[in-house]
Amino acid sequence: MATTGVITVSAVVLRNAAGSSVLTVRKRGTTTFMFPGGKPEPGETAAETLIRELEEELGVSLDPAALRPLGVFRAAAANEAGFEVEATVFEHPTVPIGGPAAEIDEVRWLDLGLEIIPDDIAPLTALMLPALRTDPQER
Repeated sequence: MATTGVITVSAVVLRNAAGSSVLTVRKRGTTTFMFPGGKPEPGETAAETLIRELEEELGVSLDPAALRPLGVFRAAAANEAGFEVEATVFEHPTVPIGGPAAEIDEVRWLDLGLEIIPDDIAPLTALMLPALRTDPQER
């Protein structure tokens, strides 16, 4: 299927305390898990978007000074056929995670040691998993 557009988002990699799993979320009405984050409001930077979205969706307060940019990545959109998602992705140290709120139905920790990526993982998240398997201090 041909791509008809690009959706711009911000996303964050949050690891568990051991660093062995990453947090994924499933939005209401979907079946795919992805990194937490979302779409910007007018005038927001990528980091501002991320901070607002995590507060709304998971009750998480991210420290802007602790956000570490991982880059801008592009893959097929998980929930919008014919679109690609272009995500500015950050990593943030472990923080307490609240329960799902706003449009989030479910949160799930994804074990980075899995040899086979589950079928319900969004393309962008699946694309990034191999690089996340290394120790964050080694990257």
